[in-house]
Amino acid sequence: MDRTEAEAIYDSGRKACVKVLVALANQVERLEGRVGRLEEEIRELRRDSDNSSLPPSADPRSGKRPGKGKRSERKPGGQPGHPGSGRGLLPIEQVDEVVEHLPEQCRACGHSLAGRPTRGPTRRHQVAELPEIAVRVTEHRLARRRCPDCGTITQAGLPADVPPGRFGPRLEGAVATLAAGFRLSRRQVAELCRELFGLEIAVGTVDAIVQRSGSALREPQERLCDAVRGAAVVCIDETGWKQAGEKRFLWGAFSDEAAALRVAPSRHREEAEALLGNSEAIVSSDRWWAYDHLDPNRRQICWSHLLRDFRFHAESPLAHQREFGEGGLAIAEEVFASWRRFQASGDRRRLRREARPLQRELRQLCEKGRRKSVKTRYHRGLARNLLKTWPALWTFVDKEGVEPSNNRAERGLRHAVIYRKLSQGSRCEQGALSTERLLSAAISCRLQGRSLFAYLVEAAQASIRGQPTPALV
Repeated sequence: MDRTEAEAIYDSGRKACVKVLVALANQVERLEGRVGRLEEEIRELRRDSDNSSLPPSADPRSGKRPGKGKRSERKPGGQPGHPGSGRGLLPIEQVDEVVEHLPEQCRACGHSLAGRPTRGPTRRHQVAELPEIAVRVTEHRLARRRCPDCGTITQAGLPADVPPGRFGPRLEGAVATLAAGFRLSRRQVAELCRELFGLEIAVGTVDAIVQRSGSALREPQERLCDAVRGAAVVCIDETGWKQAGEKRFLWGAFSDEAAALRVAPSRHREEAEALLGNSEAIVSSDRWWAYDHLDPNRRQICWSHLLRDFRFHAESPLAHQREFGEGGLAIAEEVFASWRRFQASGDRRRLRREARPLQRELRQLCEKGRRKSVKTRYHRGLARNLLKTWPALWTFVDKEGVEPSNNRAERGLRHAVIYRKLSQGSRCEQGALSTERLLSAAISCRLQGRSLFAYLVEAAQASIRGQPTPALV
């Protein structure tokens, strides 16, 4: 509309002017709604693993994001001057066989050296090799005998350490370890058994062995849950899961030496309560609302998540949101710098001293950001949430064993997440139970530096003998 058209509408009278103004107001309202929706879409498109809780696999494939650091110009591998490290010789008591090699003739003139004594040090060269691997099949023949007194025919029974099934505890332990510890599919496990062991085994049989191993771990799983709940510090997190194609969630709680995983139907508060029970531990987690019932004085909020949240706001085109994000980002980076200095020195008094000004700066930033205003529209929620859970931001400053991040839980769940991506989750309730128990055992063994294979063999042997399954904690 130009000036001439506007003057014509004005001259046509009040009624015509009102009609045009109402139409323009409606059009502006529609455009504002559309702009708001587009802004929300842009905000979601800007989310990736650097500024949100999304995993790196969800990042766009359009290449490197602007702002990421320059790629190093160094070549891959060891750099010039690096001393390197080679495989040293094993001590002689760990060597299975020693073979002596004597020179037969002089390399200079060809003269025979037979019978000549050795001179100087002997060069040692060790070769590690696999023996020929083959499954050993034992046939147990259960004979019958007739009683000369009453005439009853009695058949011999299997010894207590002989399994009633077709496979021994070491073979079943190996199959379960390959599936749960190394995340191989059932078909891959069957193929590997054929390639390495010369054993033909069906895919369904592999699954049956995995289910049997999981069933044997019912009591150890309960003990792992009790051990986690009784720990001084517990890190907890949750991730998506699939069961027969339907949405489920995998929860994980982790202490220094134990991991308890649980497949649950939801991501709600009751699942966190079921996993933690009546634990009096300090709980480290992200800011997901299912943890809001926890006492902020016995909780630690993950600063790694906050770092990504602040980075997201710092990348905003809106000035006030960007100012809030940049201020929070600087504080979060300094929190981690102080934590690294504490890890190097162990000086907690210095950590407390360095945390005080950071606490003041963040509180001022959040108090300013919590005010209801058009300028605080996008970061107001984060500011209010941080003030609401304020003590949980700084638990690591005073409490021994508490870290400012929830990396222990994220590292613990990473194995399960890769397992889920490869296997697409579980297919039934019993499969979910077996999976959570085997994954709990695998991660707990890794935390303790134990062999998962050796533990599963012990569990299988105990099951055959009717004995209690050995505990992991």
